[in-house]
Amino acid sequence: MDTDKSFQANRASTARMKQLVEGLSDQQLNIVLPNGWTVSVTLAHLAFWDQRVSRVIEMAQMQGKVIRTELDIQLNDILEPFFRAIPPREAVRLALESADKLDQQLEDCSAERIGQLEVESPRWVDRSLHRNDHLDEIEKFLHQYAN
Repeated sequence: MDTDKSFQANRASTARMKQLVEGLSDQQLNIVLPNGWTVSVTLAHLAFWDQRVSRVIEMAQMQGKVIRTELDIQLNDILEPFFRAIPPREAVRLALESADKLDQQLEDCSAERIGQLEVESPRWVDRSLHRNDHLDEIEKFLHQYAN
């Protein structure tokens, strides 16, 4: 994997997120997307998963290696009520801060650490894959909602 491309893609997806949420009203943050999540729930979801990878990096720095901890995909369903309890503007803040922090952490990692992370999950290194999936969904629905 070309880590420079991943880092650039990460920064681009974070910038895209900033640009997308910059002008959203509270009403738009509460729009329900086709998957049943609101825009703010989707942003809180992104914040959670970026923070998860951030924690993996922090633990690797303490333990000297990447250790994969299994998280069941059902966590999204389990966490949804908690995401809904987060005020929409707070979800925006969490998503942007988490993305910025993780982008920097990844860029600060050694090539060896990036390789270890990538072995466990390429999506841990190229966060733009996850972010852009959700940002595409938000933008598409907001466009439809506006028309």
